[in-house]
Amino acid sequence: MTKAQNFETILYREEGAVGIITLNRPDDCNMFTPPMCREIRDCIEAIRNETRTRVVVLTGAGDRFFCIGGRKNELADTNLYPGVVPTLEMYEAIDRLQKPVIAAVNGYAVGGGNVLQMVCDMTIAKESAVFRQVGPMMGSFDAGYGTWYLEDLVGKKKAKEIWFCNPKMTAHEALSLGLVNRVVPDAEFWDRTMAFANETAQRGAYALAGVKASFNARHQGVVGLSRVTHDLVLPLYYKTEEARELGASFNDKRVPDTSKFGH
Repeated sequence: MTKAQNFETILYREEGAVGIITLNRPDDCNMFTPPMCREIRDCIEAIRNETRTRVVVLTGAGDRFFCIGGRKNELADTNLYPGVVPTLEMYEAIDRLQKPVIAAVNGYAVGGGNVLQMVCDMTIAKESAVFRQVGPMMGSFDAGYGTWYLEDLVGKKKAKEIWFCNPKMTAHEALSLGLVNRVVPDAEFWDRTMAFANETAQRGAYALAGVKASFNARHQGVVGLSRVTHDLVLPLYYKTEEARELGASFNDKRVPDTSKFGH
């Protein structure tokens, strides 16, 4: 991916070690569409495979809306089969990315938009931001990321209230519940967000990847454990004398000398 790759529904740019993804449908409240979900997924997968970017910031265009989810009639238009919404592919890409993703909530985070910021590793919200789940009010719901991750953040009883009763939450209310990490004045929002992202980018990339994978593994069963092993443990094991000796002996068709590799 180039530093200025063109997309139809999102913007992407890099500022140093920070990659910035902007949902770019401000005239429609930055609502999801199938192309947007796929573009976010593809952008994040490209970031996964390069080393320039250490941290990703995800935000919305304009100053009123982060994202308010998607219309059912649009989300039903997928290339898979009826009932499968492309938001799942987007959430999975964020979860799978070995780099921290910070949601910069610059306005309303409603429905799928609120789930999107929950899936991100950390969230900074400006003071005027508003958070809400509205699915049961409009014939929709999100089971999985939208329920399990919310329960992790705020506890089971409060998560059920948020889904059953659909209260509006101010940024400070969201902070008090643990739904976001920091709330900053509107005028300082972007500067404070970038300062936070750049500070995070100074940490060890491999250590951050290990921590993120460990957090996520508890919800992902065999996939989560496999990711920890495949992405983190195996690359280190391949560099050991034991792995090199076993590989060399296999290629040489000889008995390996493992006597010095005991524990």
